[in-house]
Amino acid sequence: MGTTGSVEAPLSGEGRPPGRYDAFQQGCPSRRLIETLGDKWASLVIVALGLRGPLRYSELAAQIAGVSQKMLTQTVRGLERDGLLTRTVTPSVPVRVDYELTPLGRSLLEVLAHLKEWAEEHMAEIETARAAHDAAR
Repeated sequence: MGTTGSVEAPLSGEGRPPGRYDAFQQGCPSRRLIETLGDKWASLVIVALGLRGPLRYSELAAQIAGVSQKMLTQTVRGLERDGLLTRTVTPSVPVRVDYELTPLGRSLLEVLAHLKEWAEEHMAEIETARAAHDAAR
């Protein structure tokens, strides 16, 4: 209870009011989503699909250098589960599988593309700061 006698609504679990989330709270499901989006492979998959459009699995793997087959598979499955991309299987020989962002996934594109661009633009400054920090130790 607060000083006014009101009880604050919990922000996680079954007692949470619909649509109310607070990632600062330990049990809030939005925290797990932030963890997913902070993963380098997830953000790179979203940006790759956003910039290049629908891609086959092999095209996606070629676009994201260094991702293992296992990690890429786990990443696209997780993003599909979260409703951020769709997986379309076309029966052919061999079977064709295409991945594409959903409207929800596309809504993240601007933010994640800016993050990627920011990292590329400021990497020299980050490397300089890291070197100075390490040299001081």
